[in-house]
Amino acid sequence: QVQLVESGGGLVQAGGSLRLSCAASGRTFSSYAMGWFRQAPGREREFVAAISWSGGVTYYSDSVKGRFTISRDNAKTTVYLQMNSLKPEDTAVYYCAARRGMVVTTTRNGYDYWGQGTQVTVSS
Repeated sequence: QVQLVESGGGLVQAGGSLRLSCAASGRTFSSYAMGWFRQAPGREREFVAAISWSGGVTYYSDSVKGRFTISRDNAKTTVYLQMNSLKPEDTAVYYCAARRGMVVTTTRNGYDYWGQGTQVTVSS
């Protein structure tokens, strides 16, 4: 069982930056692939970024590629999402997710555990 707690959301102006953190419980964090998803009002939850257990493999959605960076610190059992050059369309609740095993996936159904989410609002 893994529990995930996101933090770091908030209100920022367009062009600004935020860093989200996701703290995970459990001693097996390093054996999980991790992902970030987001959900805007009236829309489905969508993939943002994912990272392998070692951090050596990362994936990004086209909409955030070049602006967002996912990373992890297995010693701190934490995964991060650095978000730069934020746009109003990045406004959403951002969720952290964990997937058992070493295979990274971009599909929502591929993840086993989810956090409660953190709100990110980008003003124009």
